[in-house]
Amino acid sequence: WPNAHIRWRLALWRGVLLTDESRFSPYRADGRQRIWCRVGERFADVNVVDRVAHGGGGVMVWAGVCYGQRTQVHFIDGILNSQRYRDEILRPIVVPFIHDHHLMLQHDNARPHVARICTQFLEAENISVLAWPAYSPDMSPIEHVLDALDRRIRQRVPVSANIQQLCTAIEEEWTNIPQATINNLINS
Repeated sequence: WPNAHIRWRLALWRGVLLTDESRFSPYRADGRQRIWCRVGERFADVNVVDRVAHGGGGVMVWAGVCYGQRTQVHFIDGILNSQRYRDEILRPIVVPFIHDHHLMLQHDNARPHVARICTQFLEAENISVLAWPAYSPDMSPIEHVLDALDRRIRQRVPVSANIQQLCTAIEEEWTNIPQATINNLINS
């Protein structure tokens, strides 16, 4: 796959809508809070963090980026199957965005993405899909954008205390990511 696309000009990569889903939670995924402390400060009140059982929940988010643009974020409630992917993401968000900006779609090989009803739907809508190699999440710039979003959310003060605050933070920080950052990731 990399050899087949190594000669793609930057203009071709700029014509691709890169999409993915990511899970966000109010607390770190591994449950650990990392701090730097001086000798004797180990148990200072500032270093003690309340613990939330079972990770405190989380939210699944779908988003897309291309050179110069981004979609809105879409919150996925529950399990995303192929029919929901088509009806909640492809039809209302992806198809209009791609037609408005004359783009090609890139999504990974998750089962809902490659299911027959989705591939047939995209073909019927004349949406070109960029073939994507299996098990290659770090190759897509959207992964790095979503990682930047996660870092921005974790740097907020005060931190999100519940799912509603987390959703608000995700929406705010998504729009606050500089488009130049996204463009640089696509250019790279």
